[in-house]
Amino acid sequence: MNTSLSTLLIYAKDMQRTARFYAENFGFATNYEVVDGLIELVAGDDGAGILIHQAAKSLKFGSAVLKLSFSVTDVDQFVATATAAGLKFGAIHRANGYAFANTKDPDGNSISVSSRKYRA
Repeated sequence: MNTSLSTLLIYAKDMQRTARFYAENFGFATNYEVVDGLIELVAGDDGAGILIHQAAKSLKFGSAVLKLSFSVTDVDQFVATATAAGLKFGAIHRANGYAFANTKDPDGNSISVSSRKYRA
């Protein structure tokens, strides 16, 4: 049996804001419509999709137990473009033939962009 990761579910304080964040900064397509309590975001390639779900008021945010990592061919260029559009990244780190940089989504979830997949 083959398996593949096809969908990530993200709990959000503000579903529309979080959906906009991923659509505007990482190129996901969405109509922002809430269906069955979820907003669906579709990746532009065959990457995993994202479902945004309303977080319960009792859910505690800020504890990192998962990090989303987006593969990009040129981290410097991606960070420069995203920064110009208003997304803040930490320093760009370089290690073993690839680069990565970190940011957070509106709910404090950790995100990185990394060229590790494309290293020589």
